[in-house]
Parts: sequence; C-alpha cells; structure tokens
Amino acid sequence: MGILDGKKGLIIGIANHHSIAWSCAKSMDAAGATLGGTWHSDKSRPHVEPLLDALGAEIRRPLDVQDDGQMQALFEEVAERWGGGLDFVLHSIAFAPKPDLHGRVTDSSREGFGLAMDVSCHSFVRLARLAEPLMPDGGSLITMSYLGGAEVIPHYGIMGPVKAALESATRYLAAELGPAGIRVNAISPGPIPTRAASGLSAFDALVADSAARAPMRATLSTDDVGPLCAFLASDGARAITGSTLYVDGGYHILN
Repeated sequence: MGILDGKKGLIIGIANHHSIAWSCAKSMDAAGATLGGTWHSDKSRPHVEPLLDALGAEIRRPLDVQDDGQMQALFEEVAERWGGGLDFVLHSIAFAPKPDLHGRVTDSSREGFGLAMDVSCHSFVRLARLAEPLMPDGGSLITMSYLGGAEVIPHYGIMGPVKAALESATRYLAAELGPAGIRVNAISPGPIPTRAASGLSAFDALVADSAARAPMRATLSTDDVGPLCAFLASDGARAITGSTLYVDGGYHILN
C-alpha cells in the first residue's frame, strides 16, 4: 500500500517534465494518490496535458492564478467530482517581470513587485481559502520556497522578499488552519535547473556553488524533492505544520 492511497489532491504548477511540480506529482502518483492538475495557458497546455495523461489525472483545467473565475471553477469541479474530499494541494508557481528580477531590489518597480507578490505568494493564500471548506477532515497545503527568502542570495533580486513573505504566510496559514486539521508547509529546494530558474541571472554559478560547498557535495535534481512532497501530504506528517523544510544537501547550514 502507498502512503497516499485513498487521498486526492491538486498539483498547481507543472510547466513541463523538468519542473519540480512534475517530480512531486510523480511521487504522489506512485504513493497511490488520485490527482488533478492545471496548466497556465493555451501556450503551456501542450507541454502539461500529456503529463496529466500519464498521471491519469481526473481533474484537468487551465489556471491562471490571477483569474478568480478560473480558480473558483477549479474548486467547484473538485467539490462536484470528488464530493468535497480534497486531501492536499501543491502550490509550485512563481513569477517576477524580468527587469525587476534582474535588477536591484532598491530599483524594483511598484507594478513588478506587486505582480511578483500576487502570483508567487498571495495566490497560495487564495488557494488555501478555497481548499479549506473542501477539507472537513483536515488536509495538507504545500508550497515551494528558496533559501533566498531567509538570507541574501546574489542575483535572486525581488524574489527574496517575495519568498520571505511566502514563508511567513505559510506560518500564519498553519496557525489559522491548524484547528481544522489542515497542515501548511513550505519546501525549500536548493538550486535545480528548471525553466523557472533559468530566468535568474548567474544561475549556473548558484548550482556550481551548491554542488561544491554543500555538505552532501552533490548536484540536486527535481527527483530529490518529490518524495518529501509526497510525505508531507501523507498521514505520516500529521504533526508537521508551519515549517520550511530544506532539500538542498545541507547548503542552508553554511554561512
């Protein structure tokens, strides 16, 4: 038996077969979960839908997290198809306009900073609000952060403050939803080559530094993250909430 047998969950953020969300979905599928998933736009649909086919995803919809109608429709389908029996949601999305991402935080635009915060952080809060009534017996909400939210990482730019806000939101959601049995946690992977990460300047240097200096002395892959994500959605993690868990070969313990 798998640790997620009988559980149903949504995967938000699969972009392609290189994405962290895809590895998490594979681990959750292997653990026995019934899954639903989304794609961001018509442009991304051809890359995502075959992966949802491979998962046998029962729910599949477009979801731009800034479109309240699409988000509401997703959870209405969950309520209708799964009878309100939602056990977990994975939120694995982030965005910042390139000029703001590549520039100094000091020089970031109001519009760019607000957009990054809305898509990368507050969307998790909105997902939590819609998931709550569909988790009458408790559940698990999981998001993806990065070390740049806890300390200054060169070239991470405005995503540092945004991820700091996401980790703080995780703690507040955990405190507010805990009495309902809903756990809320963040996973903080080390630098892993994905499409989203490729937007960061000098990203290759981050990967090389992590592999050279982290205690485990290894290059990370998305498959290092999936098993932890599956565990956090399982009953084995029933007493873990409000935490940011690092999957970085120990890099976060270094000065």
